[in-house]
Amino acid sequence: MAKKKQTLPKDIPKKMRPATTPEARENQLISLAVDLAEKQLRDGTASSQVITHYLKLGSTKEKIEREILEKQKELIEAKTENLQSAKRIEELYTNAINAMKNYSGQGDEPEEEDDEYDN
Repeated sequence: MAKKKQTLPKDIPKKMRPATTPEARENQLISLAVDLAEKQLRDGTASSQVITHYLKLGSTKEKIEREILEKQKELIEAKTENLQSAKRIEELYTNAINAMKNYSGQGDEPEEEDDEYDN
């Protein structure tokens, strides 16, 4: 005979593993709040603030603002990469110029000490 799965009543909360970081804890709490808001919306017991919050999330304006923020984030990341690349290129140019100076005899060569002639 197949065993029947035991189901927990909906009112009993699921056990969560304790969070190991503050960020993980925050994410757990956000998840619980969203779950509760969903339950309230399904039951018809949600407050006007909860309803308004989720209506705003679904609006076209909110979606556009989210897209703008994502594009701004990408732009900042691209600018950061560009600055780092420019620094690397500048360093390469400096190294190349110094190498050319050394090869042509104009560079700062280490001075050799001649102990034989210092009498």
